[in-house]
Amino acid sequence: MTDTDSARIHVLCVDDELDSADLTALCLERIDDRFVVETALSAEAGYEYLEETGVDCVVSDYKMPDVDGITFFELVQDEYPELPFILFTGRGSASVADDARSRGVTEYLEKDTEDRYRVLADQIRSAVEKHRSS
Repeated sequence: MTDTDSARIHVLCVDDELDSADLTALCLERIDDRFVVETALSAEAGYEYLEETGVDCVVSDYKMPDVDGITFFELVQDEYPELPFILFTGRGSASVADDARSRGVTEYLEKDTEDRYRVLADQIRSAVEKHRSS
């Protein structure tokens, strides 16, 4: 592995809405050229990707047709307990945020917050740096 490879931050963005997943990936990669973002359009596809390819962080939508983001987090957590996981949702609420945090989600961010992609990028960098240093 080269120094450039170790500086990369591999992110998996799971969102059932293609436009949202692609926009998140594009914005993150523009904000920080260390980000390499892959997308999956369902929790099942995201989990399969994790099994095949390692990532440094998962960013997941909450409201998806197959399972919600918290259920997906718990599936990921069972197999990859130390993997940073950020719930990034447009359909959240205070109760969803509380539930996510109480279950151990690394971060929770609503998509309608101002400067959301910069905040998300900061959360990813912070979570990955903390994970890599532990």
